[in-house]
Amino acid sequence: MIKEWTDKHIKGDPVIWFIVITLSVLSILVVYSATGTLAYNRMEGNTEHYLIKHSMLVGLSWFAMWVAHKIDYRYYSKLSRMALWLSVPLLFITWKFGVNINEASRWITVPFINQAFQPSDLAQFALIVTLASMLAKRQDNIDDIKESLIPMLLWIGLICGLIAMTNLSTAALIFATCMLVMFIGRVPIKYLALLLLIGGLAGATAMAIGQRGGTAVHRIESFLSEDDLPFQAEQSYIAIANGGLIRFAPGKSQQKNFLPHPYSDFIYAIIIEEYGMLGGAVVLFLYLALLYRGMRMVSTSEKTYGGLLAAGLSFALVLQALVNMAVAVGLVPITGLTLPLVSMGGTSQLFVGVAIGIILSVSRGELEDIGSTPVTENRVRKEKLGVA
Repeated sequence: MIKEWTDKHIKGDPVIWFIVITLSVLSILVVYSATGTLAYNRMEGNTEHYLIKHSMLVGLSWFAMWVAHKIDYRYYSKLSRMALWLSVPLLFITWKFGVNINEASRWITVPFINQAFQPSDLAQFALIVTLASMLAKRQDNIDDIKESLIPMLLWIGLICGLIAMTNLSTAALIFATCMLVMFIGRVPIKYLALLLLIGGLAGATAMAIGQRGGTAVHRIESFLSEDDLPFQAEQSYIAIANGGLIRFAPGKSQQKNFLPHPYSDFIYAIIIEEYGMLGGAVVLFLYLALLYRGMRMVSTSEKTYGGLLAAGLSFALVLQALVNMAVAVGLVPITGLTLPLVSMGGTSQLFVGVAIGIILSVSRGELEDIGSTPVTENRVRKEKLGVA
C-alpha cells in the first residue's frame, strides 16, 4: 500500500528525493546537537525547544516541496513576474526600515504571525524563474540587445543592487547564478562580459553606500592577513581538527559551545567534528550529486524553459552550499551564508523547499513526456529547440 501511494503521489527524480531526505535527517540531528547549550540557557533547561521548532520547519519545507512538485512547472513563469515586482518594494523597505541585526537590515517582520522574513529569498527565486522564462522565449533573437538583453540586465541589476545594499554575499551569489543561466541560455560572451562589468560597478557602489561595505572589506583583509585570524574561523578550524578523518560521535561536539552560529553559518564545521572528514565528504558529494541531477535536465529536457529553470535553481542552492562549506574550512572569507537543507532557519527553509519542488516538477514533467512521446519525436523536438 505504501508503494502504491508513493508511486501515485511522489513523482520526479528519485535521486533528488533521496538527497533531500538524507540532508534533512542530518539537519535535524546536527541542529539538535548544535543548539543544545543555547536552548538550555535561553529556554530554562528545555533542550528540545529548537529541535521541535526546527523539525516542524523541516516538515513544512517538505510539504512545500511536495505541493510545488505537483504543480506543472510552466505555471511558475506566470507567478514569478508578479513575485519579482513585489520583491522590489519589499527589498527597498527592508533596506530602509527592516529589522537591523549585526548592522544589516535583512529582515522584515510579518504581521500577525510575528515571523522574520527575508525578502531576498523571494527575490532570488523569482529572478531565476523569470530569467529562465525570458531566455526560453527569446532563443530565436537572443542576439538582439534591445529586445532580449536589456530587460534581463535591468532586472538582474535592480534586484542584485537592492540586495547588495544589505547583503553583499547573497547578491554576489545571485549574480553568479544569473551569469550561469544566461551562459547556458546561449547569451553571447560579449554581453556576459558587459554584464560582469555592470555587476562590478554595482558591487563597488553597494560597498560605498550600502550597510555592509566596511564589514566586507574587513573580512577580506582578515582573510588575506596571516596574523589576524577571525574568532569564528579559529573555532571552526578547531572543530574540524577535533573531527579527524573518520568519526561517528553525534551530539559530541565541543566547539558548539564556543563557535558563533554553529547551527547556521558554521554548521558544516560541526558536521565534520561529529562525523569526521569522511562525513563532510559525503555531504559535499550529496550537494554535487544534486547539482548534477539538476544540470543534466538541460540536455534531457524537452523544453528549453524546463532545462534552464532546473539548472538555475539547482546551481543557486549548490553554489550557496559550496560557499558555506568553503568558509568553514577557510578557503574563502566569512560570508554569513547558511547551508541549504541543513542549517537552522525560518522562512528561508520554505523557499528552499519550493525551489527543490520546482526542480522535481521539471523532472516529473520530463519523465512523463518520455513515457508518452516516441524517442524519434523526442529527438526531433530537441533539435528544433537547439538542445543537444
